[in-house]
Amino acid sequence: MSFYEPEGYIDSTDYPPLPRHSYLECTYNVTVYTGYGVELQVKSVNLSDGEVLSIRGVDGDALVVLANQTLLVEGQVIRSPTNTISVYFRTFPDEAPGTFQLHYQVFMLSCNFPRRPDFGDVTVMDLHSGGVAHFHCHLGYELQGPKALTCINASRPHWSSPEPICSAPCGGTVHNATIGRVLSPSYPGNQTSGMACVWSIEAPRGQKLHLHFEKLLLDEKDRMVVYSGDTNRSAVLYDSLRADSVPFEGVISDGSSIRIDFVAAEPAAATAFNIRFEAFERGHCYEPYIQNGNFTTSDPTYNLGTTVEFTCDPGHSLEQGPAVIECVNMRDPYWNDTEPLCRATCGGELSAVAGVILSPNWPEPYTEGEDCIWRVHVGEEKRLFLDIQLLNITNSDILTIYDGDELTTRVLGQFVGSSGPQKLYSSSPDLTIQFHSDPAGLIFGKGQGFIMNYIEVSRNDSCSDLPEIQNGWKTTSHTELVRGAKITYQCDPGYDIVGSDTLTCQWDLSWSSDPPFCEKIMYCTDPGEVEHSTRLISDPVLLVGTTIQYTCNAGFVLEGSSLLTCYSRETGTPIWTSRLPHCVPEAAAETSLEGGNMALAIFIPVLIISLLLGGAYIYITRCRYYSSLRLPLMYSHPYSQITVETEFDNPIYETGVSGRGARAVLPRSAGWCERRQGKGLSASPLAGAALPNQAVYHGSPCIWRLT
Repeated sequence: MSFYEPEGYIDSTDYPPLPRHSYLECTYNVTVYTGYGVELQVKSVNLSDGEVLSIRGVDGDALVVLANQTLLVEGQVIRSPTNTISVYFRTFPDEAPGTFQLHYQVFMLSCNFPRRPDFGDVTVMDLHSGGVAHFHCHLGYELQGPKALTCINASRPHWSSPEPICSAPCGGTVHNATIGRVLSPSYPGNQTSGMACVWSIEAPRGQKLHLHFEKLLLDEKDRMVVYSGDTNRSAVLYDSLRADSVPFEGVISDGSSIRIDFVAAEPAAATAFNIRFEAFERGHCYEPYIQNGNFTTSDPTYNLGTTVEFTCDPGHSLEQGPAVIECVNMRDPYWNDTEPLCRATCGGELSAVAGVILSPNWPEPYTEGEDCIWRVHVGEEKRLFLDIQLLNITNSDILTIYDGDELTTRVLGQFVGSSGPQKLYSSSPDLTIQFHSDPAGLIFGKGQGFIMNYIEVSRNDSCSDLPEIQNGWKTTSHTELVRGAKITYQCDPGYDIVGSDTLTCQWDLSWSSDPPFCEKIMYCTDPGEVEHSTRLISDPVLLVGTTIQYTCNAGFVLEGSSLLTCYSRETGTPIWTSRLPHCVPEAAAETSLEGGNMALAIFIPVLIISLLLGGAYIYITRCRYYSSLRLPLMYSHPYSQITVETEFDNPIYETGVSGRGARAVLPRSAGWCERRQGKGLSASPLAGAALPNQAVYHGSPCIWRLT
């Protein structure tokens, strides 16, 4: 079965599979214009155990399986890599086939987003055929591979070549240098021998070069030599084997070129250096640089007399230099002092209303044997909130937080190893933080460090109120959020709570945890096993769209639906499409059927007789009320309620000219008639007979014969 429309449905009930060998099968192919692909969305799928539904991409004569019946769930989207997609369905001839419905539509094919290189970036203009991706590396790294890739082949788009990488070269030459970096070279993964690298840096004519050592960690077998010239016979500015310390203030060339030689006997993980270079005009000072900080200048060209003021990033403080330097010396200008360093210090006294505390030497790893103490003090009527954002220390290092200005006060928290964010409140305006790193430092290695922020907050006797949560609500145990008060969160039907549902206001007026949130439930509960059966589950997580197929063991018959599907509802949790079936013995099922037939054979005749009797009763009742004969015994008279017998001393009767018109007033009972015999009347009660002479009676019927 083939489809060529830009949008449509593939419904197995509209195009059922056809016999082929011992199966029923069908293949549905969707083909669209070149340059476009086919996007399938699963609308419904209800398959039996053993049935096959496979969605495949078509690439020439090759078929690539994109998804099959074990992975298909309602709402899932599958995209073809080319302009054709194929759906294969196979079922059994002796069973009712499963059903599915797929919606398809076209989309424009495109290349995947290219991978960003480490130590570099990528800029993409367009992902469709003809689009270009541009790559570049960070300062000090070189691009290994093409600078630009093009998305080609509209029928199956892909990039013109593999993505490039950024690596630090082992040596090189830089002409007309303005600003750049020399980095420790990247070792190939399989390299075991040493290396020798030479960098030659040449500034424009008439300019000089300044080197700033941002980082320099060398192995004891490594050596670095910096020459003020382009040969190894030039004057030496720095030699790692002869220097007692690293010149972090930097070095300046005598001319317009510098040479850097680096020799490593073998690859060493500890070796790392980052050297920043820049060219500057003669008669000017070079542009200062400070890591983990910033500066302001009175003259951006750094002429004679220019002043520069340095500041450090939060958590760092100035070391090894003044905060202000000046460009001096008219003949050969230079700074009157070296640039300072911004370091994360080991301990200190802090009194600002807010601040940052970093592990020593951050962002570099802290060293072994550190013993640091920070004391924080804020306003007397305030307290402190401490937010530990990053905590990554080794298991032999200890970070302790004290609630006060001494190490003898109560411990708010003590941490080793790595942990998630922490939030602490002090009960006073003072906080003491102690960090101790293992002097050995070799057993557990080095940790990354820590970052924590503190801020002054108001002191009160209650916790701050917590927010409402979406798709849920909260209840409070106390009117005021005092110490010990609890807030309990609950979710609306169809949602699960994520996080702690009960939060307690602690003694330090902080909550025991962060508020939870409500997450939509997208799975069904396990309906359970059926005795004497096996089951096949399409998804063990039981997400929406999951099907469970029950099959009874031999000798048992299934009662109920064999296939259960988990489906979502707008309100409430997802549920199964039907109740859990049962497997009953075949003999019991046949007995149940025979008993049902016998009950049916008895019930039908009884029903027919009841209907006939009911019809007869209704017919007689209608005749009684509407018959023109008006039978006397079928009607009651108002006088029939009188129970006391009445006797008349003077009987009243009337006679007419003829017997036909004679009228008589009758007494209530036949006994009265008998007592009147011999008085000219003879009576005989005729119950239920009509009076031929139209007598008006008031009791039991009597007939008088006039004598």
